[in-house]
Amino acid sequence: MFTGIVEGTGRARYSAGKLYVELPFDVKEGDSVAVNGACLTVVSFDGKTAVFDVGEETLARTNLREARVVNLERAMPASGRFDGHIVTGHVDGTIRFVTKRRSGNTTWMAFEMPKEKWGVAEKGSIALNGVSLTVARVEVSRFWIQVIPYTLEKTNLDLLKPGEKVNYEIDVLARYVKRILER
Repeated sequence: MFTGIVEGTGRARYSAGKLYVELPFDVKEGDSVAVNGACLTVVSFDGKTAVFDVGEETLARTNLREARVVNLERAMPASGRFDGHIVTGHVDGTIRFVTKRRSGNTTWMAFEMPKEKWGVAEKGSIALNGVSLTVARVEVSRFWIQVIPYTLEKTNLDLLKPGEKVNYEIDVLARYVKRILER
């Protein structure tokens, strides 16, 4: 389990089923790391670069094949402090970044609406590229988040260009509420 509180970013390169990521922290073989929000297992680590196997399902649902700078978070220990929101690392898919505008110390960022429209609610949580965020406004075909300067500085969100793919994970609690209501 993760919290969506990114610990840092790293340069990434995908090749032949493996993702190579420069990490700002130490890991060991078998550790789980959220890479742009996708839970991956460390296959090897040389003290600087971690290697992850990436399966077909993960490649089909994420932006890991083309990502150059990724957000990183180690799995939360059971005894750890819980910040952000519950993030499983099971990416639902990708959506496109639309635009951004600055207003004072806030950056407003718009993203296309995912197919799971039911999971995007004003004041609700969503993980984008592994970052725990609050939905600020919902429109028919897109939604907006507000990002503070600290988050822009510590994540890859400020590097996004319009049209670029972003991994998203719908809030797990919303997913279970929907399932209960369907029954």
